[in-house]
Amino acid sequence: MTNNPSGGITELALLIYPECQLAAVHGLTDLFRIASEWSDAGSDRWIRVTHWALHPGRSSNELTCIFDTHPGANHQPDYVIVPPSIAMPEKMQSFPTAAKWLRDQHGRGSRICSVCAGAFVLAESGLIDGRQVTTHWAFAQQLALKFPSVTVADQHMVLDDGDIITAGGILAWTDLGLTLVDRLMGPATMLATARFLLIDPPRQLQRPFAQFVPRFDHGDDAILSVQHHIHSSFSKPHSVKELSIIAGLGDRTFLRRFTKATGLKPTEYVQNTRIAKAREYLELTEKTVDQIIWDVGYSDPAAFRKVFHRLTGLTPVGYRQRFGISRQIQTDPFDMGEFPG
Repeated sequence: MTNNPSGGITELALLIYPECQLAAVHGLTDLFRIASEWSDAGSDRWIRVTHWALHPGRSSNELTCIFDTHPGANHQPDYVIVPPSIAMPEKMQSFPTAAKWLRDQHGRGSRICSVCAGAFVLAESGLIDGRQVTTHWAFAQQLALKFPSVTVADQHMVLDDGDIITAGGILAWTDLGLTLVDRLMGPATMLATARFLLIDPPRQLQRPFAQFVPRFDHGDDAILSVQHHIHSSFSKPHSVKELSIIAGLGDRTFLRRFTKATGLKPTEYVQNTRIAKAREYLELTEKTVDQIIWDVGYSDPAAFRKVFHRLTGLTPVGYRQRFGISRQIQTDPFDMGEFPG
């Protein structure tokens, strides 16, 4: 097998499973073909793309190659990619045939990759037990609950663990594809491919895209009442003592139950609530950053910027420049681009 840019053909196998995102399958097929044609090594270095699925005309539970850019040669996939699913994780079917096939390919030396909810198919194989992986930020909690032996690090867009590579968002197949092109053909070809396709080079973080989605269905009425109080008065100070009184619980019991129900400590929950509102203001209004800082309950601009950068990976002005839809952008003279460090 060829796993370096020194020459030859590298086979990348794309797994087609029930309700997988076919746009990713065909998009990656095109991306790798374009990379091969842009390669400065010419025909000496090519990516062979194959598609694998249950054969529609056979009753066996074996996956077969149904598409091949270089038909005729023996199959020895260097990389196997599990694309995203267009079904929500709770509606995804179990696919033991794919799980076994992934284990077999991994055992033969293939590197296994997943994108977005494809991590659920990969997790079913057992290959990421004890591993740190990424998936779409909205599915991270479900993946962790369904496969507790897997460590989910959803802040990453692409996580490379050597023989296992996982990518986050549903369109992160572009990030994974360019990452593999960089590895197989070098940075020049990767950048040429990205420029031709008018897409960004591989992104590192999901944080600018992730939303705060609080949990309200945990069944703890005392904690739910506290959450409602926080959301209705997010700009006001909130102490643990005050919140525990609202819950009708002792401080320690309140902290334990709040963290269990929401997945966050009370201070973290308040911060996420305030930053979510600040993001909304930055996206939809022309308020200055100083106005927003005050409106969401911060009296210390430095503290706000520190928390905002930690949760989003951007400064307030950088966030507005990227996501704001207001026609007139206000500039904060104290916020010059990306937060240092």
